Amino acid sequence: MNAVLVGVLVYVLAQLLIGVLVSRRVTTQADYLLAGRSLGHTLTTFTLFATWFGAETCIGSAGAVYREGLSGGSADPFGYATCLLLMGWVFAVPLWRRQLTTLADLFRTRYATGVERLAVLMMVPASVMWAAAQIRAFGQVLSVSSDLSVTMAVTIAAAAVIVYTVCGGLLADVITDLIQGIVLIIGLTVLLLAVAQNAGEVAAAFASIAPERLRIFGGSDASISLVLETWAIPVCGSVISQELAARVIAARSPQVARQACLLAGSIYLLVGIIPVFLGFVGVTLLPNLEHPEQILLLMAQRYLSTFSYTLFAGALVSAILSTVDSALLAAASLVSQNLLVSAYPEMSEAGKVRVARVGVTVFGVLAYFLALHTEGVYKLVEDASAFGGAGIFIIVVFGLFTQFGGARSACAALVVGMAVWLYGTYVAAFEVAYLASLLAALIAYLTVALVEKMLL
Repeated sequence: MNAVLVGVLVYVLAQLLIGVLVSRRVTTQADYLLAGRSLGHTLTTFTLFATWFGAETCIGSAGAVYREGLSGGSADPFGYATCLLLMGWVFAVPLWRRQLTTLADLFRTRYATGVERLAVLMMVPASVMWAAAQIRAFGQVLSVSSDLSVTMAVTIAAAAVIVYTVCGGLLADVITDLIQGIVLIIGLTVLLLAVAQNAGEVAAAFASIAPERLRIFGGSDASISLVLETWAIPVCGSVISQELAARVIAARSPQVARQACLLAGSIYLLVGIIPVFLGFVGVTLLPNLEHPEQILLLMAQRYLSTFSYTLFAGALVSAILSTVDSALLAAASLVSQNLLVSAYPEMSEAGKVRVARVGVTVFGVLAYFLALHTEGVYKLVEDASAFGGAGIFIIVVFGLFTQFGGARSACAALVVGMAVWLYGTYVAAFEVAYLASLLAALIAYLTVALVEKMLL
């Protein structure tokens, strides 16, 4: 076993230990799912940043920029940074003031129990897909850092993150996110400085880049609708995710929620430019890679010492751990709070925590199998953001900011939005499947709401 792999495993064990120690403070469902609703500015900012800054930002976006040029980074970091800023500007305060446990609680209180349950069935697969992407990325880190096969590395990664998440809950998550966020920023900065020291080589790489790779909004043949699709998926599809909503709800005040979102979005954009830059020049420095998603790791191996590479690998593990536990917690919280606990209102607090932990285990295993069979990290994250997201976005906007429409219009938006996205993605191969589903969900909501209003 080489020194880098040992270093990564020691780092993972340290994170597990922190999770176990902090988890002793977990006594209620609010502790496990919302960290007691007590997060201040620092913890809220770093948990938002670390949760969102995951495998897709480090490994996925660098690989996408390597393949496609600057437009490969449209969704991440630029789109997801915009998502965090939008949450701060528009959604954070009204969402916090609802005093929810999960985002799906909004659908029960604003619409009906049926809407709540239907939304949960659409939101959970998205969280599982997001977790699968992180597990696969974790496997890539272990595979490149050792002689392990990708399958074996993914298996080890899945076991580690499931145990880590079951133990900790959100209370442990946000504390480790602070550590993970700092390690991540340091690790990426060290790699950037190491590459920058080879100024002549980097300058030559820039000089040889084709002009079309500099377009952030795609090539000259990219349509406006395709550009909007690329940006709408991370912005509209993720701003209403349970992972993000949980951290906003867990803040100790609406002001903290808003300010932390704005600061986290700014940090995200600043730090996220580093993988974009490295993927951008990497196409010349390390050409013709069979697996572009390994560009960041391969550049780290080339330019860093063993000690620095171990630090960098720990930084990637930080990004992945802080994201995957959030995704598994999101899926478990939706099922436990909005399906099981509501069906058994007499359940004790200890019972609620147990149900949530079992949910983490089940969804972790599902994410593991999905990680083994996925095509790549970036595509999986994109599908997770789009899956069912159109209808959820529409009913969140109408539910938070208006009294127009009810349960029937919400159900219509969810069903029609999902149906159009599935058809457009897997049957008709629409170029803009998400935009089509977003428009269809909006039309369905407005149509049913107007018909109901006229009939009353």
